[in-house]
Amino acid sequence: MATHKATLENGLTVVLKESRHVPVTTFWIWYRVGSRNELPGITGIAHWAEHMLFKGSEAFPKGEIDTQIARNGGVMNGLTSLDFTTFFETLPADRIDLGLRIESDRMVNALFDPDEANLERTVIISERQGSENEPMFLLHEEVQGAAFRVHPYHHQTIGDMCDLETITPDDLVRHYRSYYGPDNAIVVAVGDFNTPQMLARVEELFGPIPARSEPAPVHRPEPPQRGERRVHLEGPGQTAYLEAAYHTPAATDADFFPMVVLTTILSGAPGMNLFAPAPPNRSSRLYKALVETQLAASVHGSLAPTHDPYLYDIVATVRTGRNLAEVEAALDAEIERVLQEPISSGELNTAIKQSKAQFAYSSESVTNQGFWLGYSSVVADIEWFETFVDRLTAVTVEDVQRVANTYLPRRNRTVGHYVPAG
Repeated sequence: MATHKATLENGLTVVLKESRHVPVTTFWIWYRVGSRNELPGITGIAHWAEHMLFKGSEAFPKGEIDTQIARNGGVMNGLTSLDFTTFFETLPADRIDLGLRIESDRMVNALFDPDEANLERTVIISERQGSENEPMFLLHEEVQGAAFRVHPYHHQTIGDMCDLETITPDDLVRHYRSYYGPDNAIVVAVGDFNTPQMLARVEELFGPIPARSEPAPVHRPEPPQRGERRVHLEGPGQTAYLEAAYHTPAATDADFFPMVVLTTILSGAPGMNLFAPAPPNRSSRLYKALVETQLAASVHGSLAPTHDPYLYDIVATVRTGRNLAEVEAALDAEIERVLQEPISSGELNTAIKQSKAQFAYSSESVTNQGFWLGYSSVVADIEWFETFVDRLTAVTVEDVQRVANTYLPRRNRTVGHYVPAG
């Protein structure tokens, strides 16, 4: 079925797609706000505000959303990332109106009780402390912070500890009022429904909400990197880790799709949908060079579609008895090979097929389609999602060679070593 897109008078973007295969419907609401919109002093506030929207309203008191979704046989969740905050409900098709009522209510009626906000502070601080027990969290935070010195992609979505300790309930309310308006939101429904009826119900529930958000623009482009940056981190554990992060183009850049193919060749098809992890990467060049040679226990790469230029991130777990220098030398050799030698047409075709398969797998359910339509609307537009396969198919050997030489030189990367203290 064709995707229907509309904009209400209050600025709310509506994306609807009928899918009648099963009697299920998913409803998503996306706010164009994530850690990208934060400044020093309030890092982590987008994630914290997302937590607060589960604390209820007068219509849906605390715990009532969970109870009603469960009683009606559905699932729901919310998450915050670099570029967005989103909430969704997936329910039997004849009960999806519950999801619409929940989201239209908490767009304007969420309760930011100061006591609840301070209780949630302890939860989020504990979440950060738990992450700090993971070497890869610590290493990635250092690498990302070194890779971005100007752009707010510099900090993690969880936020810096000093800010989590000092953000106030009033700060949270200001964030809510600045970003949680219909003119800064996208609603997406995919599933078993009638499009005119669904649009009419969205207009009935969301249309009366006045445009009220006044998000500050984000314009802090990261300057070109002029030399390799390195991070050396020491910490507890028995395992060493290597991370190499290369600056890469935004989702809307023409180079993004050749980068998807290049990523697939080097480290395997990336899992760009947060609900569909990347498949095994045993046919990738880095797996063969690092894992099959027993230099590393594992290697994987990630390439996220983002609003602004972000990173192609390669992470290797060093095998016991080997060292970081050996793993980095093998990684460098594979990167140098792809810079100097064009890939074969056979390798190109295989990589495109693998990328298409991963994309198909990550968009087969109504929930995943709702995710993709909303995600692409935030970082690009729905046409980006709908033409994904065609743009992959159009990638050539020359395209891959060009983006490799544009984005993978050493001057464009940040390398991190995690050295275990034992």
